[in-house]
Amino acid sequence: MAVTSEIQGKVAHITIDRQNYLNALNREVFEELQALWVGLEADRDITVVVLTGAGEKAFVAGADVGELLAAGARRPELVRRGQEFFLDIHRSAKVVIAAVNGYALGGGCELALACDLRLASESAKFGLPEGKLGVMPGYGGTQLLARLIGPGRAKFLLFSGEMVSAREAWELGLVEKVYPSTTFRKEVGDLAQRISRHGPLALQAVKRAVNRGLERPLEDALEIESEEYRGVALSQDAENGLAAFLEKKPVVFTGT
Repeated sequence: MAVTSEIQGKVAHITIDRQNYLNALNREVFEELQALWVGLEADRDITVVVLTGAGEKAFVAGADVGELLAAGARRPELVRRGQEFFLDIHRSAKVVIAAVNGYALGGGCELALACDLRLASESAKFGLPEGKLGVMPGYGGTQLLARLIGPGRAKFLLFSGEMVSAREAWELGLVEKVYPSTTFRKEVGDLAQRISRHGPLALQAVKRAVNRGLERPLEDALEIESEEYRGVALSQDAENGLAAFLEKKPVVFTGT
């Protein structure tokens, strides 16, 4: 198995495990990821997914270059399938966290970009070096990176192919938080658990509102927010959560 999973409460931890290849993405990894993803999407009890790489060296060090070379004329089709899967991650109703524990290069950086949050170990490195190989990002990197950090900074990373440290990535707005390597996995796990205790309908609505509103004028985006707010505010979860707060009691959300 190139991909493993573990469920902890409402959090699913997915680990890409090809340590001898720095967890590079190949057909086997994609097939196993997609199979897992179908099951997770159907599981209403799972609200948060954490994606990471096995070992301490790499999150995902890119696509499998040998496989890309061997694909020949089928290269665009192969990469397009990867792009479509990353879009599924981006659109997922789950909160998806990239736990970047080492190299996140090329396709690995694009995988992190497809997630909602990018949390980095202080030893993490990010980069999109495809130009050095005579190709370009094809899993959504040109679009997701520009939307996240702006077109100028995105073009700098894309044109130069330079690697940046976790701290530099944080300064660019590429990652949301950097943790010490010694406590990284615990910190990520704790945050994932805290998020998973929030109302699932609220989490889903927030994600939809942000994603749908990004490319709209402000007035239209505020209408999207109001639409999403109405759906959440009139839910049983909202009734239970507000009442529990006033009564100083714990709340159990049911997603209704």
